Amino acid sequence: MADRISDVWGKRTPFAAGDSWPLRVDECLAVPQDHVERWVPSACVLCANGCGLDIAVADGRIVGVRGRVEDRVNHGRLGPKGLFGWQAGHSHDRLLHPQLRIDGALRRVDWDTAMTAVTERSLAVLADHGPLAMAFYTSGQLLAEEYYAQTLIARGGIGTPHLDGNTRLCTATAEWALIESFGSDGNPGSHTDIDHCDTLFLVGHNVAETQTVLWSRMLDRMHGPDRPRLVVVDPRLTEVARAADVHLALRPGTNVALLNALLHELISNDRIDRAFLDNHTTGFTELAATVAEYPAERAAEICGVPAHLIRQAAHVIGSAHRLVSTVLQGVYQSHQATAAAVQVNNIHLVRGMIGRPGATVFQMNGQPTAENTRETGANGALPAFLNWQNDAHVRHLTDHWNIGELRLPHWSPPTHAMEILRHCETGSIKFLWVTGTNPAVSLPELHRIRAVLGSDRFFLVVSDAFPTETTALADVVLPTAMWGEKTGCFTNVDRTVHLSHKAVDPPGEARTDFAILLDYARRMHFTDRDGRPLLPWHQPEDAWNDFIALTKGRPCDQSALGYDRLRGSGGVQWPCTEATPDGTERLYTDHVFPTAADRCEDYGHDLATGAQHQADEYRKHHPAGRAILKAAHYLPPHEPPNETYPLHLTTGRGVYHWHTRTKTARVPELNDAAPEVWVELHPDDAHSRDIAEGDLVRVSSRHGAVEAPAVLCGNRPGLVFVPFHYGYFDQKDPDRHHRAANELTRTEWDPVSKQPLYKMTPVRLTKVADAATGSRPAAGTDPAPAATEDPTGPSGAPETPR
Repeated sequence: MADRISDVWGKRTPFAAGDSWPLRVDECLAVPQDHVERWVPSACVLCANGCGLDIAVADGRIVGVRGRVEDRVNHGRLGPKGLFGWQAGHSHDRLLHPQLRIDGALRRVDWDTAMTAVTERSLAVLADHGPLAMAFYTSGQLLAEEYYAQTLIARGGIGTPHLDGNTRLCTATAEWALIESFGSDGNPGSHTDIDHCDTLFLVGHNVAETQTVLWSRMLDRMHGPDRPRLVVVDPRLTEVARAADVHLALRPGTNVALLNALLHELISNDRIDRAFLDNHTTGFTELAATVAEYPAERAAEICGVPAHLIRQAAHVIGSAHRLVSTVLQGVYQSHQATAAAVQVNNIHLVRGMIGRPGATVFQMNGQPTAENTRETGANGALPAFLNWQNDAHVRHLTDHWNIGELRLPHWSPPTHAMEILRHCETGSIKFLWVTGTNPAVSLPELHRIRAVLGSDRFFLVVSDAFPTETTALADVVLPTAMWGEKTGCFTNVDRTVHLSHKAVDPPGEARTDFAILLDYARRMHFTDRDGRPLLPWHQPEDAWNDFIALTKGRPCDQSALGYDRLRGSGGVQWPCTEATPDGTERLYTDHVFPTAADRCEDYGHDLATGAQHQADEYRKHHPAGRAILKAAHYLPPHEPPNETYPLHLTTGRGVYHWHTRTKTARVPELNDAAPEVWVELHPDDAHSRDIAEGDLVRVSSRHGAVEAPAVLCGNRPGLVFVPFHYGYFDQKDPDRHHRAANELTRTEWDPVSKQPLYKMTPVRLTKVADAATGSRPAAGTDPAPAATEDPTGPSGAPETPR
């Protein structure tokens, strides 16, 4: 019996290259196993790994979970959030009834009253201001059918370009890096590539805390008889960095310079696959000329990493026979995000490391259904990876939806989340519907976001399962069902699709997002060009069948992936067609990429400026199925540290919490493990300011301040880390804004992906109180036993699962 709070990754099960990852079933039950009445197939929705699991049900309640041993993703394992997170559904503060703001206060109303208010305001805004005054901001944790319904309502019903997801904040760069290099979204590899590789290259990816089960798989390989070598790029000394053969602790914001130097070393030492480059890529000459300007010595000056370590990392990567790379927020939320992520793709392309076992790049996701927002078009794109600039693609979509082409907004790129909030701020958007996310804590520059969301210039509808900092500002609050209380599909980071079945009924009057959206569409009388209901569905399976029919022939083809195929499976990877009914483990095994002008998802951008390439220009330089090598020069950050703000703030996740703690703060084991925000400092930075472990410190930027206890660790000097999870809903004084990391961050985004740059804020540091006199207990990033007097949670779940 292992304590999976202190032992996050569980017992090791080493294995060798080419062997199957050994099975290990993790389980957490609040009742004896023989009291479980039924087990309901599902998968975990608390990170992008998408681990298969079964939900235990007794007396109409969820009473636990167990990892599903036959699932291709996790082979039975679950991380701490997956083991314990189900308890959030039992929280005493679930939203149970609709609420409407009356005389300045949110008051309980019935569903008809709430939906009438939403519909009447929608119709009034459309009549007075048109579709450009309507906007939707969604989540990365709904189900595919719900995203697809949102997309059809927003794009085909209302005709607004203002629809995006909070995936814009975490993995928009993943999407665009894949499109820029390969012509389409969709990671090319499989989790099984970890089982085959001889080298791992992790760039800005703290996988040990963000995807714990994936790290378990990597650890088991590294404890096996033929350990893969590990190169890590991260300014922090994380658990992953401690395990590395080479740790490149670079200066934040310098990813492009470092990656250019690695490419320079590979090319100058002839560690490249020239036949692959000649036959399957375009752009190598420009790339080689660009990276020639980044010898290791120059990169060392820019990045603060010794030149010999850069060369050592390049030697490891260059001598790999089977290389797997992963990329996440250390790139995506930093300076030149898409340009840097594309350079990791370039490393694989110059080495020919793609399309075969153990050779792939993962542009990772953070959220469990982030891929679905992209596939269904709920994230600022068209569904089925269709190209908004391609007239034939637009016709394909409008014919499928049976609407006129003029109703579909395709005259410019769909609006991204940060621009939607700007339109709310200026008053051009009059109606905003937020589903399943908490922008009042997760967006940058929170004093501004609170002012925008709390404004009376627009009508704010929020659908959520819990009261949050955002629901507190809403005009209408709609209570929603959670995971386990509804049926639908979702896709993980390696294109594995799971069908999650409803296990129990939602509490009170809560409804699924799917049911709410169908009700809204009917009340709005959205119809197709023949006068029939635009959303003719009655249940999620109807919407899923409509969506997968749309994907037929596209890179994300799921046309043979109906519910019947998914039931009882251990997950199926798309493409899944009549020709490949068991799915497709790896893309591009034939080294033909979807870059042709009539097939690609987008014509691409200039990586430095974000300028959109046009169709004629793209066709003139037709890649014809070749991958595209895109070069990028390093550019200095717009706001570097200075004398007033001499330190560099980076934000990120901790292992025990998820996003803004909407769920995990309501789980005793997880919340007790990390109840409070902390500030992570290098000992040199702390000692020069007379700061000791646990002292209360204030981190200040141009935008705000955060106060929290100091944790001293081995990060690079000049770096300050604050986890972004913590907000104010569980504080005694929620109006004292001192806790959320995004009080400090600023409004800037990547020119291509439009992803906010959370890791690029200059700050200063001040000691507030000694640990003994004024601080709160510190919770560092190293997993530690939870401090709790009660060994069980509110549902009686044991603290130590099997």
